[in-house]
Amino acid sequence: MELKRIAIDTSKFVFTLHGVDAAGEVRLRRELPRGKLLEFFGKLPPTEVALEACGGSHHWGRELERLGHRVRLIPAQYVKPFVKRGKNDRNDAAAICEAAARPGLRPVPVKSAETQAGLLVLRTRELLVDQRTQAVNALRGHAAEFGLVAAKGLARVEPLLEAVAAAGLPAPAPEMLALLGARIEELDAQIAALDERLREMHKANPASQRLATIPGVGPLTALTLALTIDPEDYASGRHLAAAIGLTPREHSTAGRQRLGGISRAGDERLRRLLVTGAMAVVRFARPGSKSASPWLLGLLERKPRKLAAVALANKMARIAWAVMSRGEVYRRPSPAVA
Repeated sequence: MELKRIAIDTSKFVFTLHGVDAAGEVRLRRELPRGKLLEFFGKLPPTEVALEACGGSHHWGRELERLGHRVRLIPAQYVKPFVKRGKNDRNDAAAICEAAARPGLRPVPVKSAETQAGLLVLRTRELLVDQRTQAVNALRGHAAEFGLVAAKGLARVEPLLEAVAAAGLPAPAPEMLALLGARIEELDAQIAALDERLREMHKANPASQRLATIPGVGPLTALTLALTIDPEDYASGRHLAAAIGLTPREHSTAGRQRLGGISRAGDERLRRLLVTGAMAVVRFARPGSKSASPWLLGLLERKPRKLAAVALANKMARIAWAVMSRGEVYRRPSPAVA
């Protein structure tokens, strides 16, 4: 039995396989325990294997590639339209197989273990920042229940804790609020340690250093771009900007073009970093400033600042693709000569 493509619907313990031949006829429907998957594929000749893109799929993609198979990771939003009626593991596997057969579909590249390890540092930092924000909000909210109000910001935490200690609140309120303060201090130290590690990773990554020469791209954004994006996977910078979700969502029909808000597709973390960096450039955009181009100044005269920032983030993504694909640093455009 010669199979053209095998789709795998992964889970924690049992994987569902769906295989078709060159004519598209179903030749394989099978469930395998997690520990038997590589043993099964080790006995097969090189075959195209399709999986739905998720965190664990990169591990299985690397393992299957070591066995000589051709792996394609299919984005989940491209699989969903092919699920027939009731959702179950067999239908999901069949939908993955059907989506992988589409010639125009762009698969997700299989990440190396080293790349995923680097991204884990970024994701851990993001989680700790979210936990710190949650703890600060809890501290401010609970203190406000006793009439102690503080403005937003980490700089206001220490004065608030001092006010709590001096307010003579009934037990156990001071103890609980101090516990939240200690948690915020612990998270501050952990985030600072990760920031130092990320700075070292940035200095050791030539692509990240080149990307940091782009206005609005700091070490954190540059390192995220360097670890997440392979420029060879995109035909142009416009394709990269669209993949990140920085292009308008289209609702066009009957020859009439209708553009909505940005699509917000792709990597949410990367899109947020680019827009935040663009907002920093927009904030200090003044005539004569080095970071403000005539294009941006003209855009700010016609459009709101946040809309201009999204447009600038789109441009930054396209510039980042050019910097990565050419292996050069960013060069500012020369002013036009009258």
